[in-house]
Amino acid sequence: MIGSKRFAFAALTMAVMCASAPVVAADQVGPQGDAANGKQIYLRDACFTCHGRSGQGGVYRGPAPILAQTALPFDGFRALLRDPPGDMPAYSEAVLSDKDIADIYAFIESLPGPRSPKETSSSQ
Repeated sequence: MIGSKRFAFAALTMAVMCASAPVVAADQVGPQGDAANGKQIYLRDACFTCHGRSGQGGVYRGPAPILAQTALPFDGFRALLRDPPGDMPAYSEAVLSDKDIADIYAFIESLPGPRSPKETSSSQ
């Protein structure tokens, strides 16, 4: 029960942050990252285990958010890595530097994002 309330709170927080991100993102540009290095870190640190190899989200330990083409600004993304909700482990600066986070952010921003149901059904 507490776990589902915590997840609901985390989902609501993400929804609010994503809804306000287009306004914030214009004022909040993160550091330039290296998407190729970000992919290596994303795979090395097993982010794909929950979030999928292409950032599509997943359900390994419960629903994990889609990361591809996130509307979350860099500072919000970094804050969630440093102090995440739910079961996600925290990544201190000793584990992931801000440069590493910028690289991961560049990688997930380079991903195509989820396809619409119309695109999915027409490709089959």
